[in-house]
Amino acid sequence: MDTEQQEYRRPRHPQKKHHWGRWFWGVIGVLVLIALFFAGKAWMNVRNATSKMYTPSGATSSAELSSKLGDGKPVSFLLLGTDTGALGRSYKGRTDTMMVMTVNPQKKKTTIVSIPRDMRVNLAGDPENSPAKINAAYTYGGVKEAINTVKDYFHVPINGYLLVNMGGLEKAIDQVGGVTVTSPLTFSYDGYSFTEGQATEMNGAKALAFSRMRHEDPQGDYGRQQRQRLVIMALLKESASYKSILNNDFLDSVSSMAQTDLTMSNMTQLAAHYRGAVGNVKSDHAQGKSANINGISYEVVSLAERQRVSNELRQSLGLSKVTLSEE
Repeated sequence: MDTEQQEYRRPRHPQKKHHWGRWFWGVIGVLVLIALFFAGKAWMNVRNATSKMYTPSGATSSAELSSKLGDGKPVSFLLLGTDTGALGRSYKGRTDTMMVMTVNPQKKKTTIVSIPRDMRVNLAGDPENSPAKINAAYTYGGVKEAINTVKDYFHVPINGYLLVNMGGLEKAIDQVGGVTVTSPLTFSYDGYSFTEGQATEMNGAKALAFSRMRHEDPQGDYGRQQRQRLVIMALLKESASYKSILNNDFLDSVSSMAQTDLTMSNMTQLAAHYRGAVGNVKSDHAQGKSANINGISYEVVSLAERQRVSNELRQSLGLSKVTLSEE
């Protein structure tokens, strides 16, 4: 089990708008726009890349997702970020970032709720390794276990997922010649220095260092998530070019960076009929309380807080509330 000590405290429910929605739509939008506006070799390259990204989770129904998208109904996704493959790592790793994202085209609203990586849970399909931190769900049972555990604890349906690999991200940044990012704070990490408010050109290694620092950030893991979003958005800006589209090495990097159970058809439907919801994004998080239990540091999310988050997400999907119970 992970005995990493908790060294930060999270702020209470920030309501400011974040960029996860733009990032998600950016990933989909770049691929879809490429597919729609370029023919021949570009089309085939994109088709091949999206085929490599497509990986069913075993916890969601592709038929149900396609039906909801076809009818223009609200949908939900689990967004996952992992460091697997970064810094020479080859093991599966844990999900440093977990967010539930709902998109309601009727209300033209997107809701994104972060889940603490150290949230103490009983894994949905793995009692032997329970209790554990929720970021270990992916380690023990892959995306399926992560989805099922989130569904169990918040009683919210998950229609699809998107997993981003930071190791693939580093390679993709180098393929486009680097990115330019403005740092939200001043800090040094892994031999690189960043200054608040200063735009900095970064290669893949520097961008990875920028996005990995956590303990020195006053916002802890939330600050790291913000910097990861900035890097991904900068990459999307650089990647939306004809040169990148025709570059097989770049597309191979993108397909190694991301994994999803959305098909090309699903992406096209989202881009065509759901983009209006990205203009109104509500951002929130499940607040936990730090606790050391049997020598392991956890974030303990109370029943009342889980109920609040469940109500918020279900309402965003047009669903009635359900009463949660203790584990």
